[in-house]
Order: sequence, then structure tokens, then C-alpha cells
Amino acid sequence: MKVDIKSQWFSLASKYTKDDFLINSLWLEISKHYSEKNRYYHTLSHIQNMLHQAKNFENKIIDFDALLFAIWYHDIIYKSTKKDNEAQSAHFAKTSLENFNVDIEKIQNLIISTKNHTAILDNNLDNAYLLDFDLSILGSDWEIYKNYTHQIRKEYKIYPNFMYRSGRKKVLRHFLERETLYFTETYQITHENRARQNLEKELEML
Repeated sequence: MKVDIKSQWFSLASKYTKDDFLINSLWLEISKHYSEKNRYYHTLSHIQNMLHQAKNFENKIIDFDALLFAIWYHDIIYKSTKKDNEAQSAHFAKTSLENFNVDIEKIQNLIISTKNHTAILDNNLDNAYLLDFDLSILGSDWEIYKNYTHQIRKEYKIYPNFMYRSGRKKVLRHFLERETLYFTETYQITHENRARQNLEKELEML
């Protein structure tokens, strides 16, 4: 999987620089962060899944490369004990892409929008699609969703069960109270109902 996803990074980055050493250095940083030992869900597999979804909707997305860069960097900093992962990831992206001729402010806003899963940029549906790709796991078949919940629990293993359950219930209820979990009509049709069923089922099990 790493070979395939590495080629996707090189394909994107090489559009903005001919410096192969820089491209490879950035790849090594990306790979190192998403392969940290305390990650079970927020890994390169998550990035690969989002990249695959993005490809399927490429004709719907206005600034496709900005969205791709946001996918690559949106979870590059991820510590379950911190509340500023998205801001730190956005800063990491800015530093990493400083030699690329890209709209870094747009990329940073896309990354920051994943904190509360609320669109910051509304001049087109790019931000909406990013958020829907990121939350698509919620609308998966139950067995896939259940495995995801186990992976998330492992990422928060530092917390005892009573603390984790309390925090997780709060997150689930927050999502269920939203008018819609997804922002695009497509994902509302294909994912919304199953996502709500999964969230309610997990809530009952906690």
C-alpha cells in the first residue's frame, strides 16, 4: 500500500517542484507521522481512502490539488491528548509547502475545518466534499464501522474506560444532534441514514 500511496504523493508534488529530493523528504515526513506507533485509524490507510474518494468526485471539485494537499496534511499531527491537532497540522502544511506555488491559506482552512467538521469555505463544495470524505467511515457497513471504533479506542488507550465512554458519548450525541452529518447531497443520500444507525448503535453499547 505504501508504494501505491507514495506514487500518488510524487504525482501531486511533482506538479509544483522538480526537486525530487524535496518531494522525497516531504514523503518521508508524511510517512513517518502517519506511521506513528499510537495510530490505529489515523494512518496512511485513512489518507488512501480519502484520496480514492476524491478521485471519484474529481469532476465536482474546483481546486482539486488544494483538496488533495489538505487530505495529505489534515491529520499529520495527531495526539489524542491534544485539542489543537488541526491547527498544528495546518501549520505543518504551511511549512512543508512553502516552496510550492499553492494557495496555502485555502489548504490551511480546509485542514482547520476538520476540527469541528464545519465548512469554513463556502464559495464552492470543495470544503463540503473534504468533510464528507473524512466522515465517510461513519456511514460504512456495521462491521467496518465497529472495527473503526476499536481503532479509535486504541488511539485513546491512555484514558480509562469511564473517561473514554463519557467523552465518546459526547462526540456521538454531538453528531446525532446535527441537522445533517454530511454536507453534499450525494453523501446525504448514500451515507446519512446508515451513519446515524451506526452512531446510535455504538451509543447504546457504551
